[in-house]
Amino acid sequence: MSISEDNPLPKAGSFVVDTRRDEIGQVMDYDPEQACLQLRPPRGGREWDARPDDVRPATDKERLSAKVQSANSGRWWA
Repeated sequence: MSISEDNPLPKAGSFVVDTRRDEIGQVMDYDPEQACLQLRPPRGGREWDARPDDVRPATDKERLSAKVQSANSGRWWA
């Protein structure tokens, strides 16, 4: 995902797929000093950093799956 005016950074709270790890994560923050997104797995756990060029938006199916994983782990969405 190349960052530009037409393709801005994903918003905090949105789901993306880290293509390097082949893993879905929820965007928690963007670290401008390291130019990376901070992602958290849907079931909770340790965050990891991903470069914006290495992520893509999650599909509807992937987002639904992430929300089910989260609900099964005890985390609830608004």
